[in-house]
Amino acid sequence: MGEQKERMLRGEWYLDEPELAEERRRCGRLLDRFNATVTDEDAERFEILTELLGGIGPGTRVLPRFLCSYGSLTTIGANSFVNNDAYFMDDARITIGDDVRIGPRVQLLTALHPLEDHEMRREGWERPLPITVGDNAWFGGGVIVCPGVTIGANAVVGAGSVVIRDVPERTFVAGNPARVIRAL
Repeated sequence: MGEQKERMLRGEWYLDEPELAEERRRCGRLLDRFNATVTDEDAERFEILTELLGGIGPGTRVLPRFLCSYGSLTTIGANSFVNNDAYFMDDARITIGDDVRIGPRVQLLTALHPLEDHEMRREGWERPLPITVGDNAWFGGGVIVCPGVTIGANAVVGAGSVVIRDVPERTFVAGNPARVIRAL
């Protein structure tokens, strides 16, 4: 394993390297197959996802068009649903629990770029932070979850929200940035 991949997996600042680029190409080839399936090919899509993802539970459905960076760093629990046009930037682990509902065009983004050091940014440094989604959470359409965020079990995130900090269990959040609306 290359040094930069090791740094990425530890959540440290890292640069791209050929090994990482090849893993993204492998992911892209599997995504091409997945996204080319037709409406009634649920079994074929699930089979491709078992090869692509780090883990996927029984009864989970992911609809095309689905995109991710590596696939292998994402796990999705049982009986979850991911609607059309989801993008999981899994440069760090993305862990999704059981019975989660993810609306269309949701983005789970794990990559950070240097804010203050413009030289590092120009050189292409980035740092990934994991995203965790608890059981039975629900995301409305167009939600963006930022790096390092944990969404608690049974939480609901309103459509169009940008989640920049952790969401407690049994809480409804909405807005940009998302804020607590009420307990559930």
